[in-house]
Amino acid sequence: MTKIVSAEEAVKVIKSNSRVYVQAAAAAPSILTKALARRAADLRNVEICHLHTDGEAPYADPALSDAFHVNSFFVGKNVRHTLAAGNGSYTPVFLSELPRLFRKNVIKIDVVFIHVSTPDQHGYCSLGVSVEATLAAIENSTTVIAQVNPQMPRTFGDSIIHRSKIDYIVEVDVPIFAHLADEISAVENKIGQYVASLIEDRSTLQMGIGSIPNAALANLGGHKDLGLHTEMFSDGVIDLIENGVITCKYKGTLKGRALATFLTGSQRLYDFVNNNPFIEMRESSFVNDTAVIRKNPKMVAINSAIEVDLTGQVCADSIGAKMYSGVGGQMDFIRGASLSEGGKAIIALPSVTKRGESRIVPFLKQGAGVVTTRSHVQYVITEYGIADLYGKSLKQRELALLKIAHPDHQESIEKEFYEVMHC
Repeated sequence: MTKIVSAEEAVKVIKSNSRVYVQAAAAAPSILTKALARRAADLRNVEICHLHTDGEAPYADPALSDAFHVNSFFVGKNVRHTLAAGNGSYTPVFLSELPRLFRKNVIKIDVVFIHVSTPDQHGYCSLGVSVEATLAAIENSTTVIAQVNPQMPRTFGDSIIHRSKIDYIVEVDVPIFAHLADEISAVENKIGQYVASLIEDRSTLQMGIGSIPNAALANLGGHKDLGLHTEMFSDGVIDLIENGVITCKYKGTLKGRALATFLTGSQRLYDFVNNNPFIEMRESSFVNDTAVIRKNPKMVAINSAIEVDLTGQVCADSIGAKMYSGVGGQMDFIRGASLSEGGKAIIALPSVTKRGESRIVPFLKQGAGVVTTRSHVQYVITEYGIADLYGKSLKQRELALLKIAHPDHQESIEKEFYEVMHC
């Protein structure tokens, strides 16, 4: 029977040596995680695992390392310090596969923290803005603790959960974590224009959060009948949906519905998706399944990178050996788009870092991880143009990628590449 309790009472269920899964992104149940952190003196060796979460992560304080260890499936800014401090670790996994790790008990979950809408008249809550692997965690955990919030948008699909599946309810009334879009720079807008030039009418889109995806979306106002099948989306799609650019009429999967597994944006986005049947939230094992993605004709995957070498290898999760983010869903969508009829797999990034270092490099940094292999990449885009690598030899790739590197770096990149390759 579901019990309505305080956050302090709910987290007393957690014992030493247990594993807790925390719902991701903007749905992170911060009232519960803060209450758990306050129990640090009573606990030892509690593993807290999750994908990227918004807001504070008080359990990630290295001073609480005897009580808590953070296991990140995608390393967010709020826990990145734990890898160096020793109170955290990173488990690389495709987002499409994370639910399977729970269902197969490869990673056994004892308690799951979720953040849901208030129950409707039939007793059903909604996971709102984040499903990802939470559904699998709920199904395979011993105890489910829910932060129930009237401000959580009510979304449909796999996000619907009956209150009978919840063991403890903690009632709150707090805003959902919101992100305001950054202003699009001239460089980002140019990249967005190049990306948009590759997108045909009736294409289906996948993109992430940030200024480059927003710049691409801002340049699609003249397109017709686009679809949306994406790991996540933000505010950039709202105007395109409302103006009839994104209709989802020609998708191969869930035709007539915009599909995602989590959402992050402003309050405008959360108001837009609330009780909106056009938006379908599904588990990442479905949304990110390559076999499902490829069913969409003209599937276009737009992803970014930390650096790309002259053979087309894409590092998107680390700066050298230092973990920065995670594998996430990039490979799921790059491969799915590549296999789609008329599909396109795009890596888009500025030519240089904020410090002026080239992001088109002769060789990846020592220890850097390859998220997308050279054989998977189709297009690489910077503000200097489009490099089409599909079916190209290593020599052809080298020339194409040099052309879209920053002019100030082209000579040094080529020189270092040839010195090593011909030594």
